[in-house]
Amino acid sequence: LGIRTLGVALKERPDVIHAHMHEGALIGAIVGRLLGRPVLFDFQGSLTGEMIDHRWLEAGTRAYRFWRWLETQIDRWPQAIVTSSYNAARVLREEFPFTADRIYTVPDAVNTETFRPFEDVEGWPERRARLRASLGVPEGARVVVYLGLLAPYQGIDVLLQAAQMVLQEMPEAFFLIMGFPGVERYAAQSRALGILERTSFPGRISYVEAPRCLALGDVAVAPKMSATEGCGKICDYMAMGLPVVAFDTPVSREMLGDLGIYARYGDPVSLAHCLLQALRDVEGSRELGRRLRQRAETHCSWVQGIQALVQLYARIGARESLPEPPS
Repeated sequence: LGIRTLGVALKERPDVIHAHMHEGALIGAIVGRLLGRPVLFDFQGSLTGEMIDHRWLEAGTRAYRFWRWLETQIDRWPQAIVTSSYNAARVLREEFPFTADRIYTVPDAVNTETFRPFEDVEGWPERRARLRASLGVPEGARVVVYLGLLAPYQGIDVLLQAAQMVLQEMPEAFFLIMGFPGVERYAAQSRALGILERTSFPGRISYVEAPRCLALGDVAVAPKMSATEGCGKICDYMAMGLPVVAFDTPVSREMLGDLGIYARYGDPVSLAHCLLQALRDVEGSRELGRRLRQRAETHCSWVQGIQALVQLYARIGARESLPEPPS
């Protein structure tokens, strides 16, 4: 990837290098120094924090100390860092010796023209019925939707425990859990919990199909359990006009404000209670979804995000009020 990046940079001669994730920032910093170009680091969360979330690393070990040192060095090299949440900016300020004047926040955003409620789309009721049938969703079911990676740090294990409790009290509910990897693992876990008949794991969903699949839901769930990563799926849920149940984390609060339905962090009982609350209160959930759609249009629109990034490119390209990286 580094060789390919250098080749493209030599050919295109970019004004700014926009580097995603820590590996991108490392490559971008090297290429940027070789070509004398400023680098913007798109920070999505702590490298070591994510490695712990994925269970690739254990805090306090010699390996952890090495990766933490490397992460700190990578964070220092770019001219500026953009974060997808104010919580991530806080992590940079408090956990790493990083000055606030080089941190910019451009919150996660969504294309609100693509992700939108489908009630007014001609022929949608018939298409909805066909799509529900193809995904194994029973007629008349109240549907909880999830779309994202299937992994423990995303809260899928806890979600399935909560689903079992929900289905004990509300057998007509259904869980449409979309994404990858781990499809077979989580289907087996659902079978062991006795809820496989009321869950569906269709696997990878393309961006084109995502809005239609989310439109099958009555309630959306975002049980992510990472302490540092953003949660872009919440923007998609909001734009679709869906009420959102999420764990009570700084990122969730930042995105949903007082319109979220918050469960205690990591607690399947609390998550089940919140899901039942949203599923049973049909009118209240619809109104909450309508207000979240409005919030998406005013707070999470791609238009705002694009404008903010373009302005940031201009500042970085002109070296305006941005200190040089440490030598």
